[in-house]
Amino acid sequence: MSDGFALFLTDEALRAIETLKTDPSLNKRWKAAGKAMAYLQSNPRHPGLNTHKFTSLSGPNGEDVFEAYAENNTPGAYRIFWFYGPNKAQITIVAITPHP
Repeated sequence: MSDGFALFLTDEALRAIETLKTDPSLNKRWKAAGKAMAYLQSNPRHPGLNTHKFTSLSGPNGEDVFEAYAENNTPGAYRIFWFYGPNKAQITIVAITPHP
């Protein structure tokens, strides 16, 4: 698929993005999340994302949910949780959150 995936965001993901964009102390994390979403859109298996299945969560219709790294080796590094759908050319971002 040469054009990549269309990204859809849940309300939770949209709230996280709004917080990242508007809090000046989170500017570095917003840039990292934006870069990760660009990689996710073009190639969900990009090595920098370290994408892997997240087993303790599933999508609304039982979809496999994946975790991608927006940051790594950083305390509270941000992660992006997502699944394929609602169709083959789309990815739904469920949440963008600091790693616990």
